[in-house]
Amino acid sequence: MSAKTGSKRENYSDQLDERSVSKAVTVAGWVEDLRSIGSIVFFTVRDSHGVLQAVFNRKSLGERQFSEAASLPRQSYVSITGTVKESRSKISRYEVEASSFEVLARAVHPLPLDPTGRVEALLDTRLDARPLDLRNPRSAAVFKIEAAFLESARRHLRERGFLEVRTAKIIGEATEGGAELFGFDYFGRKACLAQSPQLYKEELTLSLERVYEIGTYFRAEKSHTTRHLNEFLGLDAEAALFGNEDAMGLVEGLVEETLRDLQGSSAEEVRLLGHDIDAPSAPFPVIKYQDAVEEVRRHGAAMEFGDDIDGDALKALGEAHPGYYFLTEWPSEVKPFYIKPNEKRPEVSESFDFMKGQIELASGGERVASRALLESRLKEKGLDPTHFEDHLRVYDWGMPPHAGWGFGVERFIAQLIGGSNIREAVLYPRDSLRVTP
Repeated sequence: MSAKTGSKRENYSDQLDERSVSKAVTVAGWVEDLRSIGSIVFFTVRDSHGVLQAVFNRKSLGERQFSEAASLPRQSYVSITGTVKESRSKISRYEVEASSFEVLARAVHPLPLDPTGRVEALLDTRLDARPLDLRNPRSAAVFKIEAAFLESARRHLRERGFLEVRTAKIIGEATEGGAELFGFDYFGRKACLAQSPQLYKEELTLSLERVYEIGTYFRAEKSHTTRHLNEFLGLDAEAALFGNEDAMGLVEGLVEETLRDLQGSSAEEVRLLGHDIDAPSAPFPVIKYQDAVEEVRRHGAAMEFGDDIDGDALKALGEAHPGYYFLTEWPSEVKPFYIKPNEKRPEVSESFDFMKGQIELASGGERVASRALLESRLKEKGLDPTHFEDHLRVYDWGMPPHAGWGFGVERFIAQLIGGSNIREAVLYPRDSLRVTP
């Protein structure tokens, strides 16, 4: 726990230590617990950084403030001024002996959930009261881990020459075809919310060569599964002169390094969650799509070449391969138009899915860099090339070979913390049933 000295209503910023003993401080936070023993009241005060004990003595505090402290509702937000003492409490090594305190915001009971976690709440209840839920250190730990992951991922990509970019989220045409788009009227014209930055990031390799983006994207799917959302956070990377194996190596190195970083930087959060973070060493196993089909069949699930891997097939594959691995050489017909077919075997593509068990975490590969081939691929997918003219013309300006991937941040975090539902790793999930709060 930390505190500021010599000023009022300060949140915690400097860790209390032996140098703080006998000094006057003012701390602020919410009252997680309180107990009254005769003429003494003990507060457990928590903020986003930690927890400490505050001690209120009737004699030194005065009858009015002592009575107010003794009757204060839990989860109220307070500012406490007092002297730092060494503590015999299991809560914290140091405590504040209060000389005065102020109630900054009084909690109104009954609360929708118990943020201490002593009374377990359903996930929907937690999401409906998310700001209060985050007072539970275990809930907050998830998002501290996510923030640490993104910081590590940014550093990893920046050190490899990638530039962070921001692409448009209001678009005029489907990025990947299909109907999974939220459309709306845009000043008398049809527009959609972006389902990925795919076309933009490919175009940017023309001049910036190596780019990445961390952004929010939207898919108008009505499915209500534990893995899908209508609004999600993606980490996308694209690089000129990259092939399929280069792109695989990039995501492999990023995952390996960020997991190793999290073992150090997020050790306390990992401890709170009670779920160890393993950092497996590269290279990760590579499984060809055809081999996966045969393996799925051996496990009794029905699957033919050209099928997507879902349902029972995914479950069977995940049971056989619970760790991280790549699925490669997907049929060209099941991959988007911008994925490059293999030159010698055009029925398979230069693509991969990056998996953890049965969960797809990332998808990528080498892209089509020829305008003629791209137009042909659009037609194969039943798409009109004239609708993509603004994108196609970029290929007349000297488009380099390029490859990349899109990585589902929240799926990655959810499996990392041992969560059974992606919504555990999203502050305010958006699906077909949940729009508020």
